[in-house]
Amino acid sequence: MNSAIRFLMCPPDHYDVDYVINPWMEGNIHKSSRDRAVEQWHGLYHLIKDRATVDLVKPQVGVPDMVFTANAGLVLEDKVVLSRFYHKERQGEEPFFKAWFEEQGYTVYELPKDLPFEGAGDALLDREGRWLWAGYGFRSELDSHPFLAKWLDIEVLSLRLMDERFYHLDTCFCPLTDGYLLYYPPAFDAYSNRLIEMRVPAHKRIAIEEADAVNFACNAVNIDRVVIMNKASDSLRQRLQDLGFVLLETPLTEFMKAGGAAKCLTLRVTEPLEPLHQAIAAVESRVIQLEGHLLDSGLINNALDLIVESGGSFQVLNFRLGEQRQSTSAAEVKVSAPSHDVMESIMSGLIDMGAVPQPQEVCDNPLETVTQDGVAPDDFYVTTIYPTEVRVNCEWVRVQNQRMDGAIVVSQTPGGPRAECKLLRDLRVGDRVVVGVEGIRTVRKPDARDSRNGGSGDKEFSFMGSGVSSERRVELVVEQIAWDLRRIRDQGGKVVVVAGPVVIHTGGGEHLARLIREGYVQALLGGNAIAVHDIEQAMMGTSLGMDMKRGVSVRGGHRHHLKAINTIRRCGSIANAVDQGVLTSGIFYECIKRQVPFSLAGSIRDDGPLPDTQMDLIKAQAEYAELIRGSDLILMLSSMLHSIGAGNMTPAGVKMVCVDINPAVVTKLSDRGSVESVGVVTDVGLFLSLLNQQLSKLTSPYRLAQTV
Repeated sequence: MNSAIRFLMCPPDHYDVDYVINPWMEGNIHKSSRDRAVEQWHGLYHLIKDRATVDLVKPQVGVPDMVFTANAGLVLEDKVVLSRFYHKERQGEEPFFKAWFEEQGYTVYELPKDLPFEGAGDALLDREGRWLWAGYGFRSELDSHPFLAKWLDIEVLSLRLMDERFYHLDTCFCPLTDGYLLYYPPAFDAYSNRLIEMRVPAHKRIAIEEADAVNFACNAVNIDRVVIMNKASDSLRQRLQDLGFVLLETPLTEFMKAGGAAKCLTLRVTEPLEPLHQAIAAVESRVIQLEGHLLDSGLINNALDLIVESGGSFQVLNFRLGEQRQSTSAAEVKVSAPSHDVMESIMSGLIDMGAVPQPQEVCDNPLETVTQDGVAPDDFYVTTIYPTEVRVNCEWVRVQNQRMDGAIVVSQTPGGPRAECKLLRDLRVGDRVVVGVEGIRTVRKPDARDSRNGGSGDKEFSFMGSGVSSERRVELVVEQIAWDLRRIRDQGGKVVVVAGPVVIHTGGGEHLARLIREGYVQALLGGNAIAVHDIEQAMMGTSLGMDMKRGVSVRGGHRHHLKAINTIRRCGSIANAVDQGVLTSGIFYECIKRQVPFSLAGSIRDDGPLPDTQMDLIKAQAEYAELIRGSDLILMLSSMLHSIGAGNMTPAGVKMVCVDINPAVVTKLSDRGSVESVGVVTDVGLFLSLLNQQLSKLTSPYRLAQTV
């Protein structure tokens, strides 16, 4: 017996399953045998008492889970941090455990009442006393960990629990003598598993299978080389024996009905510390502000879900609810994360949602200098579609050339500080690039760009709720799109069409040509294929060799697209073919005649290609970006790759319509997060036909107002 090792236990005089606060209790209300529980408890008690000193705390009526003394608090040397139970059903235990520790002469620390922490159930000392493993996610809050580091003068490593069956750290994690670790990896998130692997060498990690985990093999008591647990599989037993451990099994099935086993029933109250330790908790905290229709839009729920799902925790410091339906709400939220990297990831997501870090936290955003052309500094901020501002000279500066997946370069100009988006390939040595997430915010309110929208600056695309549905009435959506197309044209706005060859195959070519002819399109983006098949149809009446009027294959028609390419190549360009009278109709004929610019981005699969097709991808991207600039609406017609590419270049505030028979395509566009986009799942030929019909019915309200 090692008299230097002491445990605290509580007899099960009043033990029962009286309520449900974890999955193990489901279906077990009052189904535990008191006699069998007493017998099993005494079996564990004697196994421990033969090897260490056991102190007893008096059981109390009305707190049946007091038998699980691991949750009384966390003891290191002569200090104890008392538990703050998450569930009210267990909060009645707190004063009894506090009294016992005070009677024993411990220095007692108490956390704030609104900060849950459940003792040694969620905090386990590395058996060599080097650091403290602390769990969070179900019963204990991450914000308790800095208190543990400070009060106990020890490094705290935070582990996030993911499986509600393993709601306490000690149900799936057991540090053993000599630096070994018995644990169940699926109970933790990826970050926590990486942290475990960094601190515990592979040869000392004993990862168990689910069959052992659900028998609470990790909920074990370790005394020197002895491991006491409820039950182990033959393979686990052999692994422990091979490592020099003595395994003792004792049935604890009655306590498992309440979600506990050997470790839960004990609290080790003699925990020595390694002299060379550091009082560190890597937990970071930030305060963000959210403003808008937080409840109606679901923004507050989405933001809090993002924090938790990304491995952090939160505390709502202030919440001001709008008094009227049209009023905005505001929230101030404290965000905590177990490490700097996790915090950066969380903050990036929150900034994308429109959250603003407290402005007083930073005067200027951190900048690092580019040292190699085309390569950004590590941890550079990746831009989104939303208008973004950064802190320069303690002021917010709007980022120019906003687009997705770029870096932000800050420079000083004679006119003052400038911030702009740059693609990685455009970065040059000496550029100062924003890193991290300090001093960054996205602006969700639309800009009052000009008077084209009635002078109000209101660019709301109200009928488009950023959704994808094959159930919504296509006719209704088409009517609303037609109305907006007419408005943009009559106000001198800009509509960009991104189109794929399916437009031709489905008979939509003539309808798109009409839109161009009547002034509804100001730029056209596509690939080699749409131009080839449009020209094939215009010259030969076929598309991929199919007669477009009769819907049948034409003998030798599979060669038609190559003949079309060859003809244009002979002319030198599509424009030359029009000037020479070779091309007399079609989409690209109308583009040339109406002076509508277009860009054709090539790919490895292109036949020919046409002389107008840009086979240099970098130049093609630049052409796309230039044609998109200043657009009011982008109409994307059955071209997944070109549509997604264009979408990534398009800042928020530009209305987008994606039409495709494949729901996956329109979902990808809506997933970019813009509230101004809508996906229409339908045949693109039908859509264009309906759109032209609806435009024919419209009488422009703007022209009507002018005539009146």
